[in-house]
Amino acid sequence: MTKRMFDLFFALIGIAILLPLFFIIAIWIKLDSPGPVFFRQIRIGRYGREFSIYKFRTMVTKAESIGRQITVANDIRITRSGRFLRKYKLDELPQLFNVVKGEMSFVGPRPEVPKYVALYTPEQRRVLEVLPGITDLASIKFRNESELLKQTANPENVYVREIMPQKLELNMQYIAQISLRFDILIIVRTLLRVIAT
Repeated sequence: MTKRMFDLFFALIGIAILLPLFFIIAIWIKLDSPGPVFFRQIRIGRYGREFSIYKFRTMVTKAESIGRQITVANDIRITRSGRFLRKYKLDELPQLFNVVKGEMSFVGPRPEVPKYVALYTPEQRRVLEVLPGITDLASIKFRNESELLKQTANPENVYVREIMPQKLELNMQYIAQISLRFDILIIVRTLLRVIAT
């Protein structure tokens, strides 16, 4: 209950403060490329329930129909505005609305698409026992994930076999010591990592 109150309170404050920035980003996206301002994608949340995650659109419309679900650095589908938004994680800001709706938390395992969740082992599915988050330990460790994948011949294979298991292990560690204090520490570390970019 304390975690939920923290999430709801700061998500509402965040939306109120960042609303002018939302409008600026929306205008930039519309001027930069045709298509909607927001991107919605089905992800798997707590208890395996599907929900639509919100992001600012950073790629051309129907990007998933012309390429893989994994995005690597210098992906030709990424728009000019999208490169900037991705670099500073501004594309993730609309997930504050997911937090308000109770579908996500500020901190928790990053939600995956159904395709990859289907590959989880029974032990790894424990990450679905908590709300997914905007950030987590894996987001900090793999801050430059797209750059790492760019250097591989088969990005999706490397993600599934090497990166995803490491992310899930970090998520297990988070669940084992979950607390509001730990959440705040992860949020601070995330902000410092983004600022240092």
